[in-house]
Amino acid sequence: METSMGMQFGLFSVSDITRNPVTGYTPSEAERIRDIVTIATHAEEAGLDVFAIGEHHNPPFFSSSPTTTLAYIAAQTERIILSTSTTLITTNDPVKIAEDYAMLQVLAGGRVDLVMGRGNTGPVYPWFGQDIRQGLPLAIENYALLRKLWDEDVVDWEGKFRTPLTGFTSTPRPLDGIAPFVWHGSIRTPEIAEQAAYYGDGFFANNIFWPKEHYQRLISLYRQRYAHYGHGTQAQAIVGLGGQAFMAKNSQDAVSQFRPYFNAAPVYGNGPSMEDFTEMTPLTVGSPQQVIDRYAAMRDHYGDYQRQLFLIDHAGLPLKTVLEQIDFLGQDVVPVLRRELAKGRPTNVPDAPTHAARVAAAFGDGPVREARPRANRGDNVTGGSPYQDAVVPPAGGSTFGAAAEK
Repeated sequence: METSMGMQFGLFSVSDITRNPVTGYTPSEAERIRDIVTIATHAEEAGLDVFAIGEHHNPPFFSSSPTTTLAYIAAQTERIILSTSTTLITTNDPVKIAEDYAMLQVLAGGRVDLVMGRGNTGPVYPWFGQDIRQGLPLAIENYALLRKLWDEDVVDWEGKFRTPLTGFTSTPRPLDGIAPFVWHGSIRTPEIAEQAAYYGDGFFANNIFWPKEHYQRLISLYRQRYAHYGHGTQAQAIVGLGGQAFMAKNSQDAVSQFRPYFNAAPVYGNGPSMEDFTEMTPLTVGSPQQVIDRYAAMRDHYGDYQRQLFLIDHAGLPLKTVLEQIDFLGQDVVPVLRRELAKGRPTNVPDAPTHAARVAAAFGDGPVREARPRANRGDNVTGGSPYQDAVVPPAGGSTFGAAAEK
């Protein structure tokens, strides 16, 4: 099980399959999927703390099933935290999210968390029976249900976007009775920052396409509302940032090597020059020291924060180059950033969330809760609690009501 750490550093992937503009080669889906496993395991070997992958259901992306991918990676790793860079709370059924990620959490020994997002690809919504114009109400309602499914053993629920649930128990239950930690990801929507603050969850700003002032507004709102809802001070809110870098031993080589990838990448092409983009956004193309200097300054813009992830496996970069970038991060950049961002860090700023730390906070020295269904007692039809440690109601009380209040 992972240990506590002040800050977490790692990678996040958008899972694009992009033609290499230098060689003209486009990897197959199968090749790219195999490569992402190599990237994740190499990240652990390099000493990084987190590997995260997005969820997409349209070309040119391959990651339609992040739980399958992360479970396979979990079986080949021991320490690294496995996350999503987006789990679509709008087009997935919250019941399936609850089940899939609790299963992954158990299999990975707690090394799992999620970044919840709405998704901004319009055609995907009707593929899953939804309407993008309802994206925000869907995100709010579905997440409220997901929280109940993880936090309560037996759930009664009725909403607008799915059929009601009566006496429903999501299985398996979260490991040790502690649900996976949730970050809420947004690039532009204040309501998502508000949602993260309301639940006392983390807020993740992808921090790759916009100037710092844009994200400062969202993070500031999240911190203010986190304190408003009584979860702690503004400084104690849980913030994660994305970022982008491409490195070589000297900056001139980095610029010349990355330029053709930048110029041809779908997300950059025909837009600002690489020089303008690196000035306006956190994309840093240069030496490891330049990356250190740029990202050591992030807390000057956003305050002390808990997680820093880098996007490096995109734009058609070959696997060999991506692994070299991971080595730069692991050997040259992250060790220095750990030291620099720890200097002067106030003692009241919380460490990055881990399952082990959250279990310790919940149970202290007491026994950890292990869910054990009671044979032939209770089910998802009658509403009876199927768990040995469920609340026993007073005479004449409701079994599922009492259990749901636990």
